[in-house]
Amino acid sequence: MRIAPSPTGTIHLGLARTSLFNWAYARHHGGTFVLRIEDTDKERSRADSEAAIFSGLRWLGIDWDEGPEVGGDLGPYHQSERIDRHLLVADQLLQAGRSYRCFCSRERLDAMRTEQEARKETPRYDGTCRELDPAESLRRAEAGESFTVRFRIPEGSTVVEDLVRGTVTFDNSEVDDWVMVRQGGNPTYNFVVVCDDADMQITHVFRGEEHLVNTPKQVLLYEALGLKAPHFGHLPLMLGKDGKKLSKRHGSVALSQYREEGYSRDATVNFLARQGWALDGETEIFSVQQLVDAFEIGDVSKAGSIFDFDKFAWMSGEYVHRESPAELAEHCTEFMVEAGLVTREELSADPARFEAALLLGQERVRLYSEMPATIGFLYMADDAIEYEEKAEKNARKHDDRLEVLGAYLELVTPRLQAGDSAEELREAGKAFVKERELKFPQLFQPLRCALTGKAGGPDLFDIMVWLGPQSAVARIEQGLRRLI
Repeated sequence: MRIAPSPTGTIHLGLARTSLFNWAYARHHGGTFVLRIEDTDKERSRADSEAAIFSGLRWLGIDWDEGPEVGGDLGPYHQSERIDRHLLVADQLLQAGRSYRCFCSRERLDAMRTEQEARKETPRYDGTCRELDPAESLRRAEAGESFTVRFRIPEGSTVVEDLVRGTVTFDNSEVDDWVMVRQGGNPTYNFVVVCDDADMQITHVFRGEEHLVNTPKQVLLYEALGLKAPHFGHLPLMLGKDGKKLSKRHGSVALSQYREEGYSRDATVNFLARQGWALDGETEIFSVQQLVDAFEIGDVSKAGSIFDFDKFAWMSGEYVHRESPAELAEHCTEFMVEAGLVTREELSADPARFEAALLLGQERVRLYSEMPATIGFLYMADDAIEYEEKAEKNARKHDDRLEVLGAYLELVTPRLQAGDSAEELREAGKAFVKERELKFPQLFQPLRCALTGKAGGPDLFDIMVWLGPQSAVARIEQGLRRLI
């Protein structure tokens, strides 16, 4: 198995899904998973993009047995380092008559395409140089005339037993004599991918269905080289809710953005695996090991899968809600620090207190990045709490707010100082409301506004215990002054 991304941008969701399926299949069957970098496009290839590919795959938990930074027996693993081998194979095909030099100028080809499109024909090469005498072709090349090298498509048809789509038959008359080597000696994708896959002994190739049109070209090239083609499996498109191919108009398609936004890594793997595949038709939440144990390419759907961003966020929340306090702290630290609420040193000085704060917000967030907004008030100075408009409105609609809040302060202060638990405070609060014949909002809405500045959030009694008597009392006193 292999994946062969181009280092020309960030790793996108489609590549992430394709990588995951290839990796899972290799791990399930005890095969070798190879990473190859297709960097022959020197103008667009960038070192930072390559680093982003490595980082993104590793974040997903996808490791490679051979490839960059790992090594192996099948290298080199950068396509640009294999050009000499590509050109040697190209020359062998020329000598065998399976390809030919094309001396047609760019102007002629453009004019031919324009005429074909005007006749509403599929643009294709007209074969002008196809029957050029080999000796004449060599003479013109040695004289310095520019040329490309085209693969000679034979008559007949090409049958592909696709592991996802079943038997697919291509009429060779619909396949153009495609360019293997551009002017100047730069090989093209369809040529080098076959050379590299053959040299690296790749037995299975799983890729997006948009590559299906390339398959007859590549299968015929394998045949011309006297080699057995790998088993192909073309994965269904990932679609937006509108049924159209997933793109930026539906939301970001860059894996890095979801990592930066605080999506759970395990949820991301789980959700990507659900794009065209299912564990058993019923189970939505499953582990990476369950994926590896069960994954078979024949179980992948032919139909396009809907990438529902709302459900993706929901699944992230399901994983976040299941994490241990230590895991939650590991994943949320960076976001709390970046929000300027607390320093890394302060968090590490009292990890138990940080974990207790995170537990207050755990059930209320779906993304790690939502935690600062959910529990940030805990880390604010007591006199710096900002009252949200809705929270203050809820508090002020009770005409007796100051009387009730003041009486509650007298009740709760000694209890906080005595170290009452959240449950003890809760029972005392209920009794307070009952004795005064109040409705719960009459106490709890002004109290929440004073303690947190928010209209909703974690349990108030858990909050007071976490804040401690000094801060809890100070915030209620601030509320009495600010809610006049």
